[in-house]
Amino acid sequence: MTTILLINPNTSERTTRLMLDAAAPDLPPAVTLRGATAARGVPMIVTEAALLASAEEVLRLGRAAGPDVAAIIVAAFGDPGAAELRNAVTVPVIGIGEASMREAASGGRRFGIATTTPALVGSIETMVEQVGLGRWFTGARVPAGDPLSLAADATRQEAALARAATECFDLDGAAAVIIGGGPLSGAARTLREQFGRRIVEPVPAAVRRALMVLSEA
Repeated sequence: MTTILLINPNTSERTTRLMLDAAAPDLPPAVTLRGATAARGVPMIVTEAALLASAEEVLRLGRAAGPDVAAIIVAAFGDPGAAELRNAVTVPVIGIGEASMREAASGGRRFGIATTTPALVGSIETMVEQVGLGRWFTGARVPAGDPLSLAADATRQEAALARAATECFDLDGAAAVIIGGGPLSGAARTLREQFGRRIVEPVPAAVRRALMVLSEA
């Protein structure tokens, strides 16, 4: 049995379970996904400071599990600590941000990002450039409202993200839209099923990329 570790850099066990559930349909029978939740930090990363601080827990959890797993997924959209963890372990490390961006831009497709965290848009834009996908990026759309308040009301959050995704498609010219955030996995799955256009879910995208990397090893 091949085991992949999913690290949730947030402290919310509920979010960890949500992301494991989101990934389940993409797991082949011989692969299991194990979750690990940050012991220190915040329940939902909504600021640059929290994103940077969460890297320490990612490194701790990744180093501890590295010898026992085939690959590690860093399941926060800013991929905190992913680059550092790659230098600390011998197994592949996949960030859900980079994985979803690469999947969205596959074949030269223009893509946008719908997310609920305005304070993280700068880091998202920086990551797009670092991954080398800036020429295909149509921009990020963020609905009005406090991200923590939206997270507390699933129906309201899904409606807000649906509007943001529609703006990415209709106003920005995106051919694919990423729902940008690990805690947004439930909304991402709902929107993928509702939209007639390409919605990319970051956690399943990272699982698919991890499986591809392992198959090529």
